[in-house]
Amino acid sequence: MDAPNNSKPRKQKGQPSKLGEAIRHRRKALGKTLAQVAQETELTTGFISQIERGISSPSLSSLMSVASALQTSIEQLLRVPEEFCEFIPKDKRQTYALGTAGRFYEKLGPGFPGALLYSQIIYRPAGHQSERMCHEGEVFFYLMSGEVEYHLGDAVFSMSAGDALHHDTSKPHFSRVLGNEESVELWVSTSPPGSTPTT
Repeated sequence: MDAPNNSKPRKQKGQPSKLGEAIRHRRKALGKTLAQVAQETELTTGFISQIERGISSPSLSSLMSVASALQTSIEQLLRVPEEFCEFIPKDKRQTYALGTAGRFYEKLGPGFPGALLYSQIIYRPAGHQSERMCHEGEVFFYLMSGEVEYHLGDAVFSMSAGDALHHDTSKPHFSRVLGNEESVELWVSTSPPGSTPTT
């Protein structure tokens, strides 16, 4: 699988400008407290508060959990139109960004309502470190380009282009982009219950 040509300008449609405000508005509309959302997502109250205030940017996994706790979807929170299509041409992918550091996402699905798999190509800048996570589900990660140090439980894997991981996400895990170049990563994970609408 060839890595994308990173010299080409990327589409920036669907970039979230007010993610924190959308999360706060949805939480209050449901009458939920920060503590309730934190408990349901297994994140800290402080982290949820920082997301709402725009101080911290959640990982994709954490955002999926927050969306699930708020009975909505990532697309609705990010104001990215939800489209279901079994065939997705490479120039028709929906895209969005998280945070100010340059994390960029290309959606590869879902192909139909109620899909259990959530696939993305993720671009992360050099030096980016994901938050430590531990949640229900499983994930497949294929490194298309760049170098990544992946921590899974007590194990540490040094990954280069072509390497892959498939694991139970109930094991604590996080990763860091090594070197001076961004990483380009293919991720296929199971969606938290309720994170995507079934109708």
